Amino acid sequence: MQDVAVIEDPAAAEVSLDPVRARLLAELSEPGSAAMLAAKVGLPRQKVNYHLKTLEAHGLVEMIEERRKGNVNERIMRATAASYVISPIALASVQPDPARSPDQLSASWLLAVASRLVRDVGALITGAAKARKRVATFAIDGEVRFASAADRAAFATELAGAVQALVSKYHDQSAEHGRDHRIVVAVHPSTTVHLSPKEER
Repeated sequence: MQDVAVIEDPAAAEVSLDPVRARLLAELSEPGSAAMLAAKVGLPRQKVNYHLKTLEAHGLVEMIEERRKGNVNERIMRATAASYVISPIALASVQPDPARSPDQLSASWLLAVASRLVRDVGALITGAAKARKRVATFAIDGEVRFASAADRAAFATELAGAVQALVSKYHDQSAEHGRDHRIVVAVHPSTTVHLSPKEER
């Protein structure tokens, strides 16, 4: 079972968003049969079986064992991942594009950049899983509390300068066997704090 699976197929995305199937995916973080799941989710076994076959057809669950129980074979299923992320590729024709309006102070632009990050890292994870390799990535996640909007602006300016200095130091366009990497740095209000419209800007 993967830690995170990336859903790129529109049909698989649609299947995963069905509330009953999403519940079954969550329950199948641990192996279970249609009969076991039926008792947990309060649905007839035949209906659960139908949903499981649909999830299996889209690669979201897999059979890990088949047991003989009386006159029937009981299929033991498990989710293919502990969690799932739907890639913007699933909505390819309407996925956000950071190049459309590159405004560093726009929340919409930040969302487009984050969407591209999900798409790109998702593709890397999918490719690495097929090749049975790891992806070399790095991320920093933290929080900072600013006393004022002026402090936040000063922080953003210093951060941009520090990142640019590092890029200038390590970027080597002429490196024959070098590999390009994308850098994404974002600052946004924490969603645990509800700000007034004035404070958000």
